[in-house]
Amino acid sequence: MQTAALNINKPTRTRFQILGLIFLSVVINYMDRTNISVAAAALTDDLQLTSIQMGLIFSAFGWTYSVCQIPGGIVVDFVKARILYPVILVLWSAATLIQGLVSSFGALVGLRMAIGVFEAPSYPCNNKIVTNWFPENERASAIAIYTSGQFIGLAFLMPVLVVIQDAFGWRGLFIVSGLVGFVWAAIWYVFYRDPEDHKGANQAELDHIAQDEVKIVEQVKEQKTEQKEVSEKNESKLTKENLKIVFSNQKLWGIYIGQFCLGGTLIFFLTWFPTYLVEYRGLDFIKSGFLASIPFIAAFCGVLISGFFSDFLVRKGVSKEVSRKAPMIIGMMLSMFIIGANYTDDTTLIITFLSIAFFGNGLSSIAWIFVSLLAPKQLIGLVGGCMNAIGSLAGVIVPVVIGFLVTDGDFRPALFFIASLAGIGFCSYLFLVGKIERVTLPSDKAAVQGG
Repeated sequence: MQTAALNINKPTRTRFQILGLIFLSVVINYMDRTNISVAAAALTDDLQLTSIQMGLIFSAFGWTYSVCQIPGGIVVDFVKARILYPVILVLWSAATLIQGLVSSFGALVGLRMAIGVFEAPSYPCNNKIVTNWFPENERASAIAIYTSGQFIGLAFLMPVLVVIQDAFGWRGLFIVSGLVGFVWAAIWYVFYRDPEDHKGANQAELDHIAQDEVKIVEQVKEQKTEQKEVSEKNESKLTKENLKIVFSNQKLWGIYIGQFCLGGTLIFFLTWFPTYLVEYRGLDFIKSGFLASIPFIAAFCGVLISGFFSDFLVRKGVSKEVSRKAPMIIGMMLSMFIIGANYTDDTTLIITFLSIAFFGNGLSSIAWIFVSLLAPKQLIGLVGGCMNAIGSLAGVIVPVVIGFLVTDGDFRPALFFIASLAGIGFCSYLFLVGKIERVTLPSDKAAVQGG
């Protein structure tokens, strides 16, 4: 009887099952973003596309994905996750499947844009689900786990996608990927529920999830008080003075430029990387799939090390210049190792240089921490939006630039370009960001002087 009572009072762990659903959704999400990179070589030959056209196809996803982030977030606030996720899954999976049925450059660009539109609400939805299912002191770990799906998921999926294409062709690859999304949409609808509606979550788990609601209410009250005080000094966040700070401050431009450069390396691996291995390095298609997974595993390790080690240093009292800035600078520096692949024909060394570069990209993944460290407190959202917008441009610009650079079949200029971006990011954090200290508004300076 006593044991039964203890079991009743012990929180169930249904929230971790929900986290598993999100993780697999992220894996499918990135599978449908990147299967075009696996299909690229065969698709280019079959449809007689130029490298410039392929670059435009790669970048088309980013055109709509970045523009639809804010509308997607609004939709997430109004539609329940149990309904919204299956709907967007079916829509982007349908666009993925149809790619296997078309034969024109224009149709492929349009379908990639459609996938960008329908995937835009996915990450805001993931964040909302974690907020609903996890208490505040477990959310950071939950977010780290599901976001790791973009690297570790692709590391294991890349060989699978290659085998599927080898068996069914590039058209079959898109069709199979789309069908997987349809199946997963049904599974999500059957198994996902909000906490209060889930039969698997007992009252103890619901209480555990809601343990910090009182604290949140108190924090909201404090924030409203702070906002009232701020509004007395600043009638609007979008004043001319505030916008001037956001778009002219050296430190803030340091993180904006750094985010764009960080995205450049990531986009190369999500788009042109398999083509580089097959077309330029002449690797066997099946073998290239397995080798392509290695840099993704390296990036996954970099992501974990950057977050946990940086937080560890903070807890030990190490300065922000070291604990926060060092991973960024070291990561950008390591990303420049991609250029080493230009000076060897040894496959092992090529993959080693590329893995070091992608590991460095993962190590630099804590870039968002600098928004909270540098931005004026009342402008954190605005600064974060600017950083995300400028960073997203990498997904639009970099694939097209690479397409122009490899027109004659030589990928060396493209790797120089990616290494140069990493070098610019390195210099940006080293010299433009400089000392880690919060940017102050003119009104704040005036208040200090007046006081």
